[in-house]
Amino acid sequence: MDVDAYLDRLGVGWPAAADLATLRHLQERHLAAVPFENLAIHLGEPIELTEEALFGKIVRRRRGGFCYELNGLFAALLRELGYAASLHAAQVVRPDGTLGPPLDHAAIVVELDEPWLVDVGFGRFARHPVRLSGVDAQPDPDGEFLVLDAPHGDLDVLMDGKPQYRLERRPRPLADFVPMAWWQATSPASHFTSSLTCSRPTSQGRVTLSGNRLIETVDGVRHEVVLPTEAAIRAAYRVYFGLPLTRLPTPPGESPLTRGALSPTLP
Repeated sequence: MDVDAYLDRLGVGWPAAADLATLRHLQERHLAAVPFENLAIHLGEPIELTEEALFGKIVRRRRGGFCYELNGLFAALLRELGYAASLHAAQVVRPDGTLGPPLDHAAIVVELDEPWLVDVGFGRFARHPVRLSGVDAQPDPDGEFLVLDAPHGDLDVLMDGKPQYRLERRPRPLADFVPMAWWQATSPASHFTSSLTCSRPTSQGRVTLSGNRLIETVDGVRHEVVLPTEAAIRAAYRVYFGLPLTRLPTPPGESPLTRGALSPTLP
């Protein structure tokens, strides 16, 4: 891996130590610099879960991605920097409270003096590492996080009192997520195929572009604007997310000016 190029993508220099303070800073910068987006699905681009392919997309082409891509490559970077970082599967909690399928999500666990949850691929979530051994609620700029024991040794991760996902304790190689990534990118039952999302946190809240809808949350106040032209949509991708798209993502038979469904995991 070209670590210098990756760190440049995040806007940070080479860290002095592989400690918690550095991990916290790297997570913040990754979330701010690399958007959570599923544009590849609607551009007809393949989702390829190899370190080389992910590096080419996220670092060389300065794109974003969804959980398997973002956390898969970030875990590799952390290992290059000296961290004991591994991928772990999770089942996302649906709006009705039931669990999604196994390997529905990929997150990172970093072992320092104790295990820490790091996740740069879940949309609105913790900006800082979360202590997995913590018994009390943990404050974060984006909410309050609580980790509870779950059946079979798993862990339930809650945000503001609402369960987000059930995390496995066993580590997984990136290749384990390939079948579910294919399903997420192709199945009509996947919300990634029926929604178009590009989102990242800001210093004052969050910005999300979904089709022709630009949603900004500033100090807890939500503002939504409908972009009137394809030129305006393309400019928003460039200005807010640093994505100079040559063509707009849109499912077959639909116009980007009428595409506006949001992923249920995002504000």
